[in-house]
This record gives sequence, C-alpha cells and structure tokens, in this order.
Amino acid sequence: MLLKAPAPPTPGRRVAGGLATVLASAAGNQVGAAVGAHAFPAIGPAGVVAVRQFVAAAVLLPVARPNLLRFRWPQWWPTILLGLVFATMNLSLYTAVDRVGLGLAVTLEFLGPLAVALGGSRTRMDVLCALGAGAGVYVLVLPHGGSDWPGIGAGLLAAGCWAAYILLNRMLGRRLPGLEAPAAATTVSVLLYLPVLGWLLAEHRMTGTALLAAIGTGVLSSVIPYAADLIALRTVPPRFFGVLMSVHPVFAALAGLIILGQALAVHEWLGILAVVGVNLVAVLRMSRV
Repeated sequence: MLLKAPAPPTPGRRVAGGLATVLASAAGNQVGAAVGAHAFPAIGPAGVVAVRQFVAAAVLLPVARPNLLRFRWPQWWPTILLGLVFATMNLSLYTAVDRVGLGLAVTLEFLGPLAVALGGSRTRMDVLCALGAGAGVYVLVLPHGGSDWPGIGAGLLAAGCWAAYILLNRMLGRRLPGLEAPAAATTVSVLLYLPVLGWLLAEHRMTGTALLAAIGTGVLSSVIPYAADLIALRTVPPRFFGVLMSVHPVFAALAGLIILGQALAVHEWLGILAVVGVNLVAVLRMSRV
C-alpha cells in the first residue's frame, strides 16, 4: 500500500508559522536587552554591543558557513550596509536604554518598523492597524517634556536603523541562502567593534558577570532574532511585519518588570492592551491571505 506524501503547507499555515517566528524573535530580543543592561556599569553600551556582535558571529559563521570569496557586488553591498546597520542600531538602542530606560527606548525604536508598515500599506485597514499600534505605544510610555533628549535622539536613530534592517534583510533573504546574510553582516559589524573589545581588555573592565550578561545578550538579541526574522520575512509581507513588530514595546515592558524590576503604571497596561489588540487584528487579517 502506497502512502500519500503529506500535503504542502497552505499559504495560511506558512503565514502563521512566520507570525510565530516574529513573536519568538521579539521576545528573545527584549529579554536579551534587559540582561545586557546589567553589564552597562562595567563595560557600557558599546562594550555590550561589541560582545553581542562577537557572539553572534561565533555562532552564525560555523552554522551558515558563507563563502565570502564568492559573493558578488549585488550580494556584497547590501551585506555591508546591513553590517553597518547592525553596528549603529545596537549601539544607539543600548545608549537610549542606558539613558531613558528599556520601555521608552524600545518604543522609540518601534517607530522604524511602524514607518515601514505605513509606507507599504495599501488599504485603509492597514493604515488603521499601524496608527492603532502607534497610539498604543504612545499610551504605553507617555513621553513628556522632561525627557532625556540625547537618549530620545539615540532611540530615533535606532528606529531608522530598524527600518533599514527590515528592508535589507528581506532583500538579502532573496539573494543569499540560509543564514549567510546575517552571518556575513555580523562579521562586518564585528570588525568595526574590534577596537572596543581591545580597549576593554586592555583596561581590565571585562568582569566575569558583565561578560556573561553580554554573551546572553548576544544569543538572545542577535543569534535568535537575526535568524528568525530572516525566515519570517520570506513569508510575511513587510508592511505586516512592521505592524507585528509593535509587540516589542510590550515585551520590553514585561522584560523590564520581570528582569529589571520596573513596575508598570496603569497607562502602561492600557497601552499594552491596545498594542495587543492591534496585533490580533493584523493576525486575523493575515490568516485569510
């Protein structure tokens, strides 16, 4: 008796798998950011980023094994840009986290994928979802005039980098197989941070606790999200990917509460409910695709 081959996954199931991957990526990213904050007093945001990128390269390179000598210019230029985006996005975000806190920093960074969602939207409901997510994020944080403006500027710079990350990662997902793109781009970022690692070692600032925290950040905030986002962006349209990224402020608030002991106010819980509601609408709409 011949067994029938399993039916290929339907478009709806592929999208659902992409959504689950996006959520796992967001959760790992914010837990990693909270863990890395414990290392700021010893090695600073730049030190955490340097170790994070080194860990990501150490894991991704043996797994992906990109043949860099065979890369052509259409593959190299977005890879180099993505490496620069990695280096700038992580440093600006952690600088913002150090100055204004995890919740506000991640909320400002969310403006990047929100811009991607608005720029790629084609229907009124898409725009309403993106605006609803933005409103929920605003209620979550309620920025005020006494905010740290250099920290806010760093968060906005991270937002621009995150938008570029989404677009470049999607482009490279079509030009390079597997995890070659994040592995090669992370290598570019590591080269930029070698002077920082050298300085930390020369000054004996790399304590055991700080090193462990930074390594954990590298695994949770680099290795898992880079791989997960690359896979998800092959099935999830970029405009919906941007809307679903609104869960990052939610996970940042929860990571801050559980790991950093940052209590949530009533308006923050209201913001979380609003953001989650928008995500449910987006998920239900995508399941019909």
